[in-house]
Amino acid sequence: MNNKTRNVIVGGILLLVFAGFAFFYQKAAPSQEPISASSFKLNTVVNITIYDSQDETLLQDAMALCDKYEAIFSRTDHSSELYKLNHGALPKDGNEFQISPELAELTAKGLAYGQLSNGAFDIAIAPVSSLWDFTSEEKRIPSDEDLKAKLPLVNYEDVILDGTSLSFRKDGMGLDLGAIAKGYIADKIKEFLLSKGVKSAIINLGGNVLCIGNKPDKTPFKIGIQKPFADRSETIATVDITNQSVVSSGIYERFFEKDGQLYHHILNPKTGYPYDNSLISVTIICDSSTDGDGLSTSCFALGLEKGMELINSLPDVHAVFITSDDKLHYSDNFQKETSLRES
Repeated sequence: MNNKTRNVIVGGILLLVFAGFAFFYQKAAPSQEPISASSFKLNTVVNITIYDSQDETLLQDAMALCDKYEAIFSRTDHSSELYKLNHGALPKDGNEFQISPELAELTAKGLAYGQLSNGAFDIAIAPVSSLWDFTSEEKRIPSDEDLKAKLPLVNYEDVILDGTSLSFRKDGMGLDLGAIAKGYIADKIKEFLLSKGVKSAIINLGGNVLCIGNKPDKTPFKIGIQKPFADRSETIATVDITNQSVVSSGIYERFFEKDGQLYHHILNPKTGYPYDNSLISVTIICDSSTDGDGLSTSCFALGLEKGMELINSLPDVHAVFITSDDKLHYSDNFQKETSLRES
């Protein structure tokens, strides 16, 4: 064997050794740390975590989307588009208000859930919900007279939406999109992150959780279902989630107690008072966070029997209902198709 041949062989062996070492080092090297941002927005704590990018501007832009949509959907911010709609301050064409495509899109979703739930979920509840305040220390309960005066204005069927033109059949009507706005915003943040190439992230809007893909190691995200009336870090169960949303609606989210009675924010559009149906919470697992929001509130409003019947009629949707005796009730095939561990 001449020297030239020997050198080629030795060189090849060294290349293989270095390549193997590089492969081993790459496999053994720890994965990059996720980046995360947290802020108080949408009247809750918003947290966004990205696992496969170090681009901090993505977090800033995602948070800016929260501000953009809050400026459209807030019922209480005097400068928001929805507030102006409810107070007749938007431009009109005849009797029709001209609204933004985003407000029209979310309103259409809300009206669809009004129809799906036969009115148990009603975005036209603003005249009644504005009488309640679950965020201050006032603990003010509206009078029967005030509620009775506003209840005739609550009917999603009296909201006429045609493209981006909206009108009400009765003066004094208004919309409250709080039950589905966070889900819609989470979906829009997901769309944005996907457009930027993100494939692994968690969007958490105050417990309304939407996952993009899996964790970097290809295993599912483990998302906790909050234990009612406990700290947000205390869970009653944990589910494995890949590219889906987990949304809960419950009486523990916004409530107050007065004279031994608990009053929560999920209002019955027929009575104006909080629903009282032995449910504590409903958690929905599905692909869309908007749908998760709409279904969790609709199913809570319908109660255990009718709510479960609705969920079992829908494809690719799973639910956990928690009743006042702390029992967990699962939709059909939940435990076959979803990995859940009770705490």
